[in-house]
Amino acid sequence: MKFTAAQIAGILEGEVVGNPNAEVYKLSKIEEGTEGSLTFLANPKYINFIYSTQATVTIVSNTFEPEQEITTTLIKVEDAYKSFSKLLEYYNQVKLMKSGIEQPSVISEGVTYGTDLYLGSFCYVGKNVTIGNNVKIYPNSFIGDNVTIGDNCIFFAGVRIYSETEIGANCTIHSGTIVGSDGFGFAPQEDGTYKKVPQIGNVIIEDDVEIGSCSTIDRATLGSTIIKKGVKLDNHIQVAHNVEIGENTVIAAQTGIAGSTKIGKNCMIGGQVGIVGHITIGNGVKIQAQSGIGKSLSDGEVVQGSPAFNYGDFAKSFVHFRNLPKIVSELEEIKKQQQ
Repeated sequence: MKFTAAQIAGILEGEVVGNPNAEVYKLSKIEEGTEGSLTFLANPKYINFIYSTQATVTIVSNTFEPEQEITTTLIKVEDAYKSFSKLLEYYNQVKLMKSGIEQPSVISEGVTYGTDLYLGSFCYVGKNVTIGNNVKIYPNSFIGDNVTIGDNCIFFAGVRIYSETEIGANCTIHSGTIVGSDGFGFAPQEDGTYKKVPQIGNVIIEDDVEIGSCSTIDRATLGSTIIKKGVKLDNHIQVAHNVEIGENTVIAAQTGIAGSTKIGKNCMIGGQVGIVGHITIGNGVKIQAQSGIGKSLSDGEVVQGSPAFNYGDFAKSFVHFRNLPKIVSELEEIKKQQQ
């Protein structure tokens, strides 16, 4: 796809300084700009590159005034970084603007779907599924029986949505993720074996949720596993049965949350965090990477470590952790002096 500087300026409500007919068809970093590319300048550290870049068009903030000759066409906007982000979003929407049902694919009886559905080849849609408008389901995906999917959702290739799952509007689920698989429920028997406990609940994902690749969200034993509005999950995350994650909470990769734990809204959880089951984490909690959470946390706590404790105390303690060999040597020397 090719765009002129004038077209881009129209999207961004910006002003062209240079050739309004200059065409671009790719994106680049400012220091790696080549003919036909579009770039941006937001960080003052990169300002020297605008005088040498070969990019055809560069987005800059209104405050920028060149001090040397430049060859790139400028698009002046209020905020270069925000405008470039807006343009990336627009470009992504255009790129994903697919519709139609590819073959081979299976649509079972009782399925209803809205306008502009894209269903990629080798997809399976189970019985009594309800799909909203402008939904994009990429190839090799599975949608189980009685699933509901809201408007403007995107499921990338290889997504698996088990039966009874409810998904709201504007959700994105990336490749390899499984939603609604059985929770990890087994009852120990007298002979040392384990008997599976049926998992008959479901998963509810509310509006504006994004889930990264290869994550798993287990269905509830009874009731629902719930991912609330605006939650963002990274790749390789395990959400166990009957977990609830509050609005606008973000969780980084390789975090595991055990069953029936409730996480509040607006939390920030780092990568490789382990959270035990049946606890409550309050609103606005921040958990540093690789922490182990073994007890409930109150609103606004900031913790680190395994087991985790107050982040400030952890940082102070770490100074002493690093100095333990020196401290031990000094203690040994004191002992020798006292003998």
